[in-house]
Amino acid sequence: MANADFAGREYPATAPYSVGREKIREFASAVGATHPAHHDLVAARGVGYPDLVAPPTFAVVIAQRAEAQYVTDPEADVDFSRVVHADEKFVHHRPIVAGDELVTVLHVDSVTHRAGIAMVTTRCEVFAEQPDGAREHVSTVTSTLAVRGEDS
Repeated sequence: MANADFAGREYPATAPYSVGREKIREFASAVGATHPAHHDLVAARGVGYPDLVAPPTFAVVIAQRAEAQYVTDPEADVDFSRVVHADEKFVHHRPIVAGDELVTVLHVDSVTHRAGIAMVTTRCEVFAEQPDGAREHVSTVTSTLAVRGEDS
């Protein structure tokens, strides 16, 4: 049940995720975000964004791709069928917009075992890759997963 030795581990940056206009529109529709800046380019530019702007929780799409590195790592000993998402927090350093190329560095901040459950806290640092190779910090997504043990 969730290898405690993984606390403090950092995974390499993910391959870039290209944020597309349709992905933003689909996500916004799915979560009921009706602001025109999520759906209409003219409206988004009219309020100062360079392109469609993603709803704040869109960062979870990118974070979950990064968290898959940990969950599918056989040595981490996480049975995803026994995982319950306990908590999620977002800190945004700037909005995510269509055209962003986002990479994520995953950190396993803690793995704590109690009463047959492992509480795993991960932190995803999301960066926009710039044409010059620099990275701009976009978001920090912190998640807590409850992983039930075999007897739970």
